[in-house]
Amino acid sequence: MRTSRLIALAVRNQFLEWAGTWWFTVSLVVNYAVGPLIGLVVWSAVLPGDEVIVRYFVALTAVHLLTASFEDYTFAESVYDGTVGHQLLEPQPVVLGPAGANLAIRLWLGLFGLPLTVTVALVTGASYRWQAVLLALPSLVLAALLRFLWTWLLALTAFWTERVHAIVGFGNILVFVFGGIAAPLGDLPGSWQTAAALLPFHAMLGLPAGIAAGMLSGSGTAVALQAGWCVVLTAGAMAVWRSGVRRYTAVGA
Repeated sequence: MRTSRLIALAVRNQFLEWAGTWWFTVSLVVNYAVGPLIGLVVWSAVLPGDEVIVRYFVALTAVHLLTASFEDYTFAESVYDGTVGHQLLEPQPVVLGPAGANLAIRLWLGLFGLPLTVTVALVTGASYRWQAVLLALPSLVLAALLRFLWTWLLALTAFWTERVHAIVGFGNILVFVFGGIAAPLGDLPGSWQTAAALLPFHAMLGLPAGIAAGMLSGSGTAVALQAGWCVVLTAGAMAVWRSGVRRYTAVGA
């Protein structure tokens, strides 16, 4: 209960802080929507009249916005400017701050981005079965957690290098290629399709979008693999965090 209250407080504070930068939020929405929308245009030209492809990329736009993560800014910068040292002395896990900021930013992206997604759906004639959308919700929650864990894990490299933004940028390229933005999973070449299905990146984006679009089942091995990757990335982030904090305190930062 205490952890939930602390996260809720962090979300409220960050949400109010971002209220004064709505113009920046709009630019983020455009930045995160443009990739899936370009994919919609390209794949609609490649497969004209394919309603499933249209539904997939419209759903992917919403998923991309609702799972966006910025821990290379909300956390890594605190390592560079030394404020993480003060956070380490507070009687709460440091990750709660970035987690609260993550949720607050996603709320703002949803407030500005979902109306855009609905507009695109109306313009393109994309329609969804409510059962498929409901089935996609658990996968969307796991996808949001996965993307946070992935970005948080990469952001922790700030304890060792000042090039964390480049590292997170490379991680985002992997999400773009294997996550379902460059191409839906079923349209990747054979070996790439196998790799994408096993790696965590498709579970971060393409899986919930595919379920909502009616391309994939809402249960089974894919969602189980999604949950498994959450466990793996959590364990990895915890190990890297402990190692990073030891190094940070050892050098007297």
